[in-house]
Amino acid sequence: MAEPPGLPASGTAADGSAVIRVLSYNIRSMRDDRAALVRVIRACAPDLVLVQEAPRFFRWRKAAERLARASGLVYVTGGGTAAGPMILSTLRAHVERTEDVLLPRTPGLHQRGFATAVLRFGGARLGVLSCHLSLSAAERYGQAGLLLARLAQLDVPYAVAAGDLNDRPDGRSYRRLADGLTDAWAAKPWGGEFTSTPAAPRQRIDAVFTTDGVEVLGCGVPHGLPGVREVDLRAATDHLPVLAALRVPAALAHRP
Repeated sequence: MAEPPGLPASGTAADGSAVIRVLSYNIRSMRDDRAALVRVIRACAPDLVLVQEAPRFFRWRKAAERLARASGLVYVTGGGTAAGPMILSTLRAHVERTEDVLLPRTPGLHQRGFATAVLRFGGARLGVLSCHLSLSAAERYGQAGLLLARLAQLDVPYAVAAGDLNDRPDGRSYRRLADGLTDAWAAKPWGGEFTSTPAAPRQRIDAVFTTDGVEVLGCGVPHGLPGVREVDLRAATDHLPVLAALRVPAALAHRP
């Protein structure tokens, strides 16, 4: 497969704005090839990894710590406390605050949640939300509304939300998010589009969304990115990752 055009590297400009690389990845509780998973994450060189299906049961904190350390990252929040979504970052990020949110649960369905944080990169403040929406269409639509509300409650000028939506772009829940946020792939497609399944991807059910003011510099599945091997993408988990480069303006004022 041909190498895609370059994705901008991370960096902070003189005016305090920041280019941030965000990776969204359903890792299926690390039940597949962990070495391949780590190689993919490292090759993407993300500032943030918004994880879905992080380990969340027996000794899940140790598993999260091992993944972060092996990937050259640090644990920020989520995992068992958010029913699966998790946030990892580089040391470049300054963590202002975190909150894990458990969503209303429909009897008979899995518990779902959001991992959220407010981070600073240089002069840029960014709200961050990792999600894994329901397999049930009705529950999923309600969760999409809760996601929009939660982003607003972060009370930051700019935010990014990403995850496994269990819905396609023409689906009702996906459209609810895209009507209120910018679908990064639609704004600036880069790399590959489809995320499921790795062996024969035919649908886009994983996505990165941003609020107004965040500039999307490129977003997609990192096929052909130097260091990302197709064999690793197939072995690491049952979803393909989505990598986005975002330019976040400097905040007008910083909180202590």
